[in-house]
Order: sequence, then C-alpha cells, then structure tokens
Amino acid sequence: MDKLRFDFAVKTAADGKSNILCITSIGTPDGRVFEIPAEYQPTSLHKEITNTTNFVKVKKSLNKRHQTRKIWITLTDQMSKIYLDEEQNLQFNDFYLQEIVEKIDKVESIPGGSNQTLEKLLEKILEGKEKESETQTLGKIAKDFMIEKFTGRNSNACQWIKDFNKECERFQINEDKKKIEILKNFLEYSGVDWYSCMIIKYTVESEWGKWEKNFCETFASKGWSPIRYALTFKYQAGSLLEYALKKEKLLLKVRKSIDTGTLIDLIALGLPNYVTDKIDRKILQTTEDLYNEIGKLEYLIGRNKHEKNICTNLNPKQKQIEAKQPCQICVNEKRGKRYHPEENCWFREKNKNALVKHVNNSELEIELNDKNPKN
Repeated sequence: MDKLRFDFAVKTAADGKSNILCITSIGTPDGRVFEIPAEYQPTSLHKEITNTTNFVKVKKSLNKRHQTRKIWITLTDQMSKIYLDEEQNLQFNDFYLQEIVEKIDKVESIPGGSNQTLEKLLEKILEGKEKESETQTLGKIAKDFMIEKFTGRNSNACQWIKDFNKECERFQINEDKKKIEILKNFLEYSGVDWYSCMIIKYTVESEWGKWEKNFCETFASKGWSPIRYALTFKYQAGSLLEYALKKEKLLLKVRKSIDTGTLIDLIALGLPNYVTDKIDRKILQTTEDLYNEIGKLEYLIGRNKHEKNICTNLNPKQKQIEAKQPCQICVNEKRGKRYHPEENCWFREKNKNALVKHVNNSELEIELNDKNPKN
C-alpha cells in the first residue's frame, strides 16, 4: 500500500486542562479502518508522521478540543516499516491493530484503486435510503385511502378487502409485497393479530392472493346478526337524516349490490309512520331524493316532542288536583280529612276487607230473598 489515511483528533490531556493531538485510527484504500490503542495515540509517538508537511497543515487546522480530520498520507519506506509488516498487515511498532467497522453513512471517498469498494458501499447506502423512503411513501399514501380501518367486527369482510384493492389500484400499488405492507396500516384489534400470524406463516414475500383468500375465510360473517341488525334498524331519536345515512351505510356494508329502489324502501321503513306518510314515494328515484324530502320533515320531530311534553306536563298538575282532595278511605273510617293518595293509605287493607265482607253479606241476603220462604 502506498497510502494510508490517518484520523486525527484533539483530545483532553491527562491533567484534564490542556489538549493533546492524537491519531485515533488508520484507514486503508480498500475501505477498512484499524483502531490505534489509547496509549499509542499521541502524535508525539508518531515521529515519522509529524515530520511531514501534511501534519503541519493538520496542526494548524485543529486548535479546539474534539475537532477531527482524516488525512491521506503517502508512505515512505520508513513509514511502511512502522505501519505495515511484510504481508501488508497494519501494525504500529510491532503491535497489530484491531480492525473496526465504521457506519456506512460516515464512510468518505477513498482515492485510487477502490472503485469497486466504493460502488458497493454506495449501493448499500442507496438501498437503505430507498427502503426508508419507500416505507415513508407507503405511510403517506395510506393516509389518503378512502376506507375505514378493519377491526374484525366489520359487517362484510369480503366487501372491505375489495374496497382495499380498489384503493390500491387508485394509487397504482400493484406489487403484492407493497399491498401486504400497506395493509397493516388499516388493521385494528383482531385484525392486527391475524396480520402477525400471516407474516409468520407466509412472510411479506408471499402472493397477495393467499392473503386475500385467508382474510375472507377468517373474517367472513357466517351468521345472520349483521343482516338482521341492518334490516331492523329503525329511527329512535335525533335527526332523521342522521338515521337515514346510518341505515344506508349498514345496508351497503351487508350487500353493496343492493338496488336503489330496495335501498330507499328499507330506509323509509325504519322512519316513523307520521313521517313516511308525508313523503310521495313516486318522486323518489335516488337516495338523495329521499334525503331531500326527509330534510323538509325534520320539523315534525320537534312538534311531536312538544306534544309529548304537553301531555307529560299535564300529569303533575292532575296529581296536584287529586292531592287537594281528602282520602276517601280515611273519611269512611272516620279518621278525619287526610290528604294523601288512596293507594298509600294505611287503612286501605282494612277498608278492602270491610268492602268484601259487605259485598258477601249483600249477596247472601239476595240469595235468601230469592228462595221460597216456605222452604
């Protein structure tokens, strides 16, 4: 080797106050780096290096603690004997140096006879950056997908995966590997566990068709609960339009291919009768027409609530009127005029027994009168 790279650094001296210039490591033209032990690092021990013009420039360049420089120096015969053995192994004063591995992003250009090594290093750097940028790009694209996340409780898993494929086509994600990678951004709860199992079984390099088929087989609903819930979902309270939109969403999740007429009928079926009776069914061609008519009838909900409130408000007043009247049971029992509901009266049971006794006596008397006195 005709050249070596010497790495200089300004370090703290043993007294902790002054600085000392050191050679921390030596680099070779083929990209390898060898560490110099701390006891051999001071430049005062490297007399052949300090006598070069390169060192004079280095000394001027380094005047602050922790500063570093990496300088290539052409070897003289004497330098070669100090730093290289006969087989070109790096040493210093008969002490073989330990090779260290530098981070790829810190490797600098190495002149002369090292083009292949540099190309390999650059390829590794570019590959790492491409993978990083590709991951970041997929993450950004995932944010623009127009589908909700799959939780494992979605009503129609097969329909969801079809929508996912359409979004991949929209963003031109055609490679199986990329589809598998971006899928993890849209899974939650049991979907996350399923994804981990698939990675273990098939890896990210497998075919997308296997993932798609397994997804449908795992999460496809085999019961009637989602369908029953979607069909029987009815308006309870709040906005009529909010109900209609939610009903449409439930129905489309169950069966996206449902025709518009059936969709309109099922949504209207869940509305209160006094609302649907106000809508002319003949003018409804799309769900938007239904929503437009529903918006015009929102006032009916408010009026219906007002009427209910009037009815409920009458009850307390009626109770007050009834409370002003004395308890008839207490009056019959000659307990004075007491103002409380008859159902809470203390003498209610006694009065009931007396009433039963009186009724029984009356019935007996009628029976006796009906019989022939001669008998």
